[in-house]
Amino acid sequence: MDIKQLAYDIVDLIDDKKGSDISLLDVQKISSVSDYFIIASGSSNRQVLAIAENVEDGMEKQGYFLRHKEGHREGNWVLLDFGDIVVHVFNKEQRVFYNLEKLWCDAIITKFDVDTIKF
Repeated sequence: MDIKQLAYDIVDLIDDKKGSDISLLDVQKISSVSDYFIIASGSSNRQVLAIAENVEDGMEKQGYFLRHKEGHREGNWVLLDFGDIVVHVFNKEQRVFYNLEKLWCDAIITKFDVDTIKF
């Protein structure tokens, strides 16, 4: 499967659990860590965990398994590392504090509005 399409599939999984403020960062030219970062917000720690679980389950059904997971106990910020794609799901306060889009401002950033996500 095309890695970019897989990233879009993850965006769709985030949207399924009502994740908000979804950004897809193409970091292929500026990072050796990953090709894409996906950043999203949940309205509560509980929702952050539900979004992360849905992404993990959905990817597993497609045959992609986590390399590493962080923050799944607290739910403030969950990081899911699938190798070529790293997913960050934040509660709103942590998202503002860490501001990864600013940190990775040289990436090509695609923003998704939940009303416009159609694949």
